[in-house]
Amino acid sequence: MAKSTSTPGKKSKSADLLKFTTDATNATITTDQGLKINDDHNSLKAGERGGTLLEDMILREKITHFDHERIPERIVHARGSGAHGIFKLNRSLKEFTKAAFLCDTSRETPVFVRFSTVAGSRGSTDLARDVRGFAVKFYTAEGNYDLVGNNIPVFFIQDAMKFPDLIHSVKPEPDNEIPQAASAHDTFWDFISLMPESTHMVMWVMSDRAIPRSLRMMEGFGVHTFRLVNDKGQGSFVKFHWKPVLGIHSVAWDEAQKISGKDSDFHRRDLWEAIEEGNYPEWELGVQIIPEKDEHKYAFDLLDPTKLVPEELVPVQIIGKMTLNRNPDNFFAETEQVMFSPAHLVPGIDFTNDPLLQGRLFSYTDTQLSRLGGPNFHQIPVNRSVNTIYNNQRDGHMQMQINKGKSSYSPNSIGGGCPFLAKAAEGGFTSYAERIDARKIRGRSKSFRDHFGQAALFYDSQSEPEQQHIKDAFSFELSKVTAPAVRERMVNTLTNVNLELAKYVAGKLGLPLLQKAIPVENGAIPADGNPKDYAPLKVKQDIEQSPALSMAGSKKGIIATRCIAVLVVNGTNAATLRELQKATAAKGAKIKLIAPTLGVVKTADGKQIQPDETLFNTASVLFDAVYIPGGKMAVDALAAEPDAIHFVNEQFRHCKAIGADKDTAAFMEKTSYHDGEGIITDGNIKQFLNAVGQHRFWERETGRKAPA
Repeated sequence: MAKSTSTPGKKSKSADLLKFTTDATNATITTDQGLKINDDHNSLKAGERGGTLLEDMILREKITHFDHERIPERIVHARGSGAHGIFKLNRSLKEFTKAAFLCDTSRETPVFVRFSTVAGSRGSTDLARDVRGFAVKFYTAEGNYDLVGNNIPVFFIQDAMKFPDLIHSVKPEPDNEIPQAASAHDTFWDFISLMPESTHMVMWVMSDRAIPRSLRMMEGFGVHTFRLVNDKGQGSFVKFHWKPVLGIHSVAWDEAQKISGKDSDFHRRDLWEAIEEGNYPEWELGVQIIPEKDEHKYAFDLLDPTKLVPEELVPVQIIGKMTLNRNPDNFFAETEQVMFSPAHLVPGIDFTNDPLLQGRLFSYTDTQLSRLGGPNFHQIPVNRSVNTIYNNQRDGHMQMQINKGKSSYSPNSIGGGCPFLAKAAEGGFTSYAERIDARKIRGRSKSFRDHFGQAALFYDSQSEPEQQHIKDAFSFELSKVTAPAVRERMVNTLTNVNLELAKYVAGKLGLPLLQKAIPVENGAIPADGNPKDYAPLKVKQDIEQSPALSMAGSKKGIIATRCIAVLVVNGTNAATLRELQKATAAKGAKIKLIAPTLGVVKTADGKQIQPDETLFNTASVLFDAVYIPGGKMAVDALAAEPDAIHFVNEQFRHCKAIGADKDTAAFMEKTSYHDGEGIITDGNIKQFLNAVGQHRFWERETGRKAPA
């Protein structure tokens, strides 16, 4: 044993450090001031379904500390891509709101949009299985309005009090900072398995929605229920939706992992190039409007952020279109420094008492104090309102506005009373006059207790391939969990969603099902009862299936902006190339010529063509389809090229369209394909492009897989 090098009678440096080391084993949770906490799950509210109170020092301390854990990178949504654009209203909502940009169809409202992953750092991959942020800043004449949402319409938790815990669990584990941008590890699933309210959201994250083909091909949601207020002071509940014009599409999980290695900037590059090429991404803005009298009509609570409103119950009304038409001039100045907050409203839009939303109203602004250096972040160009700012806020770090005059307070007479207050009729913001008459309480409504009804609705609404992908995703993620108790708890949670799903995952993990599913209760949960009663329920939903929740019914036939790989070598059929180029251009798609080297390729008729990529510097997973032109010499050369064979095999494995000329049999026989949907080998380019428009042929997954 080595001798101690510390001096007798003196504390070693290591011993000094021990007093700063804590071990929470058997400890009681406290505030930073040492106050023992009785409830760390619920914010302080004015009644079970009331607004969150500013006096909740426990909530504010917890979120304030969380907001300032890292600088300058965002704690969540660190990796993002942004773009400028416009929003054009095509249907007035004047009946429901006085927000001018939602009433005047002649206006075009400038916007800045930031898409992002959630869990990873700025340097992580675009293709992580993750939620995608979808935040839109509207630069309206009445001030900036931020619709800060995700590509999934629900969230993991019901109360903002648990947000720091959620993110701590999904981030890399603090002892070793592993894994990056991944949820397949112990701490995340430990948290989720103990939080049944997360079950619905986890179903979405384990679905193909969490691995989109492109940022341009995913939906966006406001997540929360907001309130519209008209010029008469009447309110309506509203849910916001962004519907991509190109449809909703995903990649395969094996494909996503490979893209992460081949091009971790895949989504960022795709968005940038589409805009540079003039293929401007577009989304339609839709709303679900619910009269206040219907607040308690459904089998779910409108204020519960872990629930959605099925489109079959309340149809989405399309009211306008957003077009992204300009890339940022400087990534840091714009995409990195843009600041969003759900607290940024305009007259005619207001909050509800959703307890997750209530916490976000504080958290987003608070975070920017660290990230952007102080209270003047709104003066950064990308964050500025199109209106001139007049108020009595002064000084602070990085103050850029030069305020003239002697007075900086209100009321004043020295400055002539300026700046004046605006009357409501003149556009002054007034909060919705919602009546609140309740006891202060740290708890939540009994109507939030259904944790499995909509999770089951989501799973039951998926197509057979989508359900299989969910089964495989759970199996993969939970197989990475090293704590047996966590795996068991999670599998047993799934019995309350779908027994077949639970059995499949249990089988993959070698686990028995230890728990029977809880019974389904009929009818909506009353908004009363003991607020401490958190026993989860599964409530029968108003509908058995919601086709809108499945991607199987998304738009097909559109191949605009899709990228098709064409394998070329010396002797390639030039006529086929010309026909393919003309046909794809007519449909707005593009092709890239892939060759063994970057050297010039001579076609069968002696023409020279320059390849765009090589078999060694690109990969099948970066393309939406592949075509193999004919030509005897070319076919023989490709048949002797292992990378070309692998390229086609991988396209087959990932269920993409494959096309080839009639005389390519010698090459195609070397691949592992077999005849089936989406495989066109007779040179019919029209049929091939129709196959590309179907996006994927998932039925291939049930048969023989290519060894790719």
